[in-house]
Amino acid sequence: MFQSSGKPQTGFGTAMAMFELIYHSIVRSVRKTHNNAFMAIVMNMLQAAIFVGAFYVMFSVLGLRGAAIRGDFLLYIMTGIFLYMTHTKSLGAGVGSEGPASPMMQHAPMNTIISISSAALGALYVQVLSLFVILFIYHVAFTPVEIEDPFSAFGMLMLAWFTGCALGIVLLAIKPWFPTFVSIFTQIYQRANMIASGKMFVANTLPSFMLAMFDWNPLFHTIDQSRGYTFINYNPRYSSWEYAWWVGVVLLMVGLMGEFYTRKHASLSWGARR
Repeated sequence: MFQSSGKPQTGFGTAMAMFELIYHSIVRSVRKTHNNAFMAIVMNMLQAAIFVGAFYVMFSVLGLRGAAIRGDFLLYIMTGIFLYMTHTKSLGAGVGSEGPASPMMQHAPMNTIISISSAALGALYVQVLSLFVILFIYHVAFTPVEIEDPFSAFGMLMLAWFTGCALGIVLLAIKPWFPTFVSIFTQIYQRANMIASGKMFVANTLPSFMLAMFDWNPLFHTIDQSRGYTFINYNPRYSSWEYAWWVGVVLLMVGLMGEFYTRKHASLSWGARR
């Protein structure tokens, strides 16, 4: 996989070789959590299912079901849980991908772009597969799933993944310089999004002083917009998917520039002195 023939390749051949490297790196990233790839995916599905079940029980016990959107209550929870998990998993995958000083970079065809791409696509693959399997089981075993605009709702899931990857690349660029800060910030950000993502309430029902506490978060906008595309009787007024898109684009550009600079200066000896 990491052998180079030394022969000149066309642009198409170079692209195919890079896609092959990305594919093998995706398999490696998916199997990191367990030796068996199937069990690694099943464990993620169980995590998502337990997450959804815990929030369903919590909303029922606390009597918060009345604050939800009229429609399928479990689907309301899923629109928040799946986007939150996709965002945080892609963020963690981006931060945890192989950096410029990683031993994997000693192999000639390997580079940080392949490492970042494979980590991001691996996280997306596992989350999308978990989403479709859980929705299929819910549709077949319990009640038919009705989504008003499924393609746009899925687009919001992709946008949550994109913003998570973009922020992960920014943190990956900073990580060799300030590893402790990046580790602490990543944990705080992921924990804070349990509330700040807005998955437990509807944006249209919030007063203006509370909206100011959440509308900085691109995940808040994607979750609210996804509920507008999922439910026919909900029209989000205080969120915009364009905001999340442009935040992701800006973070991606900043992260790629930072990663390029870090790659030129990073050294394996940095970790030895800490």
